[in-house]
Amino acid sequence: MRTRPIPLALLAGLALLVAACASGSGSSGDAAGARTIDVDMRDNTYSPDRLTIRRGETVRFVFRNRGKVAHDAVLGNDKVQADHEVEMSSGRDMHHAGGDAVTVDPGKTAALTHTFDGGDLLIGCHELGHYAAGMKLILDVP
Repeated sequence: MRTRPIPLALLAGLALLVAACASGSGSSGDAAGARTIDVDMRDNTYSPDRLTIRRGETVRFVFRNRGKVAHDAVLGNDKVQADHEVEMSSGRDMHHAGGDAVTVDPGKTAALTHTFDGGDLLIGCHELGHYAAGMKLILDVP
């Protein structure tokens, strides 16, 4: 019995189909290939409060402030969080826009995008008293 080679176009189509199926883990993607994760901000909590993200993955976080006061979202390791907590406790009025930090007023939405290369990271809110009350989103990047 003689076998025929599989056409290259068919292989390319199958590869695209497999890639599309593998990327859907309950979150939507955007045109740049980033996975979008919606995060609600309320009182002193983020929801969800823990996520697993693949090394090398680009994630677009969309923060929706459903609370009554401003919240921020600072992405970084424990040192970044501690340094930012000191800055915020100094009484300076810091509103973030872009980079790895955003401030979201009540009823508003803001987004930040980050490509993960591993390490212990989290997102913390450093409005007065929020971080100390546990407003953290733990990011597991194995």
